[in-house]
Amino acid sequence: MKLHVQIKMNEELYLRNPEGSELGKKIIQYSIQMIHKNGFEAFTFKKLAEEINSTEASVYRYFENKHRLLIYIVAWYWSWLEFQISYETNNITDPTIKLMKIIKLLASTVEDDDTTIYINESLLHQIVISEGSKVYLTNHVGEDNKHHFFKPYKQLCASIGAVISEYNSAYKYPKSLATTIIEMAHFQNYFMVNLPLLTDFGENKNEAEIIAFLENLVFSSIQKP
Repeated sequence: MKLHVQIKMNEELYLRNPEGSELGKKIIQYSIQMIHKNGFEAFTFKKLAEEINSTEASVYRYFENKHRLLIYIVAWYWSWLEFQISYETNNITDPTIKLMKIIKLLASTVEDDDTTIYINESLLHQIVISEGSKVYLTNHVGEDNKHHFFKPYKQLCASIGAVISEYNSAYKYPKSLATTIIEMAHFQNYFMVNLPLLTDFGENKNEAEIIAFLENLVFSSIQKP
C-alpha cells in the first residue's frame, strides 16, 4: 500500500518554495541525482543549471547556496523516514518488535517511493549516508540550529528514544542511543561498501549482518536487570 507523503519544510531553508513550481521540483530532483553521482564537493549551481537547461540565477532564486539545498534534502529525508517508522510501527504494541522494526528500517536499502515523483529516496538515502553529516559539521552549526534546520533529525531521534524508554524506562541514555543507532547504521553501511576492513561485514556485504549487529548493540545496552 502506497501512501502519499506531504512534508512541510522549514521556510527559512529556501528563498522560494521549490515544491511550488516545476522548476523548483526539477532543482530538487536533479540536485539529488548529481550529488549522488559526483559528490557534494563537485556539485555547483552552475552545473545544475546546465543540467536542467536553466540559468544559475534561476537556481539562486530558490536557494541561497548549495549548503542550504543540502540541508533541505537531508531534512526532507529525515522527515520522510520518521513517517515511515511511524507508519510501520503504528499498530505494534510490543516495544521489542518496534525496536527491531526501526533498526531494520534504518539499516536496510531504501527503495524509491514512486508517490514522490521528483524525489528518489533510494538515491537520497545514499546521499544521507555519505554526505549527511556535512549539514551540521560546520562552523555555523550554532546559527543554523537557531533557525531549527535540524528539527526533523531531532524529532526522529526523539521518536526512537521514546521507544527505547518504552522498552526500559530506567535506561538513562535513550536519545544518545537513538543517535548512535542512526549514525552507526550509516557508518557501517558506508564502511562495508567503501572501507571493508573497518567492519566485520566487508567480505559478504550483507546488510542483514549490520541489522543483527545493531540489534545486539541495542538490546545488550538496554536490557533490564
